[in-house]
Amino acid sequence: MYLTKEEERTLNGEDGETLQKAMEILVALGDIYGADSLIPVKSAQIAGVSYKTIGDAGLEWISDLNGKVKVPSILNPAGMDMQRWQDMGIEPDFAEKQVEVIKAYESLGIRSMCTCTPYYLEGFSATYGDHLAWSESSAVSYANSVIGARTNREGGPSALSAALVGKTANYGYHLDENRVPTVSVTIECELSGSDYGALGYLAGKDVGNRVPIFYMASTPSPDNLKALGAAMAASGAVALYHIEDITPEAQKVGFENPAENIVIERSQIDEVYEEIIGGNDDLECDIAAVGCPHCSADELENIARLLESKSIEKELWVCTSREVAEKNAELVKQIEQSGAKVLCDTCMVVSPATEGHNCMMVNSGKALAYVPGMCKVAAKIGSLEECINKVGGGN
Repeated sequence: MYLTKEEERTLNGEDGETLQKAMEILVALGDIYGADSLIPVKSAQIAGVSYKTIGDAGLEWISDLNGKVKVPSILNPAGMDMQRWQDMGIEPDFAEKQVEVIKAYESLGIRSMCTCTPYYLEGFSATYGDHLAWSESSAVSYANSVIGARTNREGGPSALSAALVGKTANYGYHLDENRVPTVSVTIECELSGSDYGALGYLAGKDVGNRVPIFYMASTPSPDNLKALGAAMAASGAVALYHIEDITPEAQKVGFENPAENIVIERSQIDEVYEEIIGGNDDLECDIAAVGCPHCSADELENIARLLESKSIEKELWVCTSREVAEKNAELVKQIEQSGAKVLCDTCMVVSPATEGHNCMMVNSGKALAYVPGMCKVAAKIGSLEECINKVGGGN
């Protein structure tokens, strides 16, 4: 892999040990994947934030680093709401460690906004063709597919290294030839709401790590696209997808039909709704959680409307970024008047608070794929309305 003289100097340790470590990681990845060079990135989004997932070893590694990031950088969701962790039932010892993790990242100049939807944040926008170093699976999918930016699914260390150096290795989805669809998926039925998450849960298993192009009868909204991509990244390893006449590269570039076509029928999507993943079919859900990925302002508005003049009887979590919550404070107030909790900085997948429940109802294919394995809690998918009804918020 070609390195500039400045990059070679960093690799040789002339700019300090931290940047040397970061450059070693980027060069190693470049060598493994056959990159020809490093390329500048516009921003970085860094995973490995929840103390639940990184533990003391991860905290120690981050704390040993020195220096400042060279591009705008934010964090993936943490293991708790950084302000309301006691309301979640988080133990003080965990909270103390989680605060240490965030402070360690902040010392590197990273913005302590913990979210899986960085594209909603002011000053952190990505545009068509931008090269990024993002690591959260649903954010990577959204950036590549819905925005038309370019990023691989970076690991936490490689995204952090890219943030410190300001560059990443030029391979994978940064290259035109790897963004061409290799399999098509045909959906002839109409879809709405959580159907897109259920579809993604199915399609991810069939597609694996390939690039699909969808042919759909319905027209998805940006929130629908977010849900579809998040689910495919969780049940499979899809980091980029296209939809005919909808997503930007399908419109701007145009693609030939791949030889392989997968057909997903309504009956298959309906079956996803009927199953409890990780538990018995007669298991009763004792909590509902929405916002995986984090809720948009439009989603908060819809939740507030459905909860208007209602009082819930069980736990209902609504996960969003702190910035979105603060900009929509009146909607948050309306939601919480029902007894629901609007949680920022975290989500049901990465928080230990989930582990105290038996079965969680979600409206997300991503959460359906992750909660049973990562939290050891059974999960069932339903529409947003069904999630609210499940916790006693129905009429």
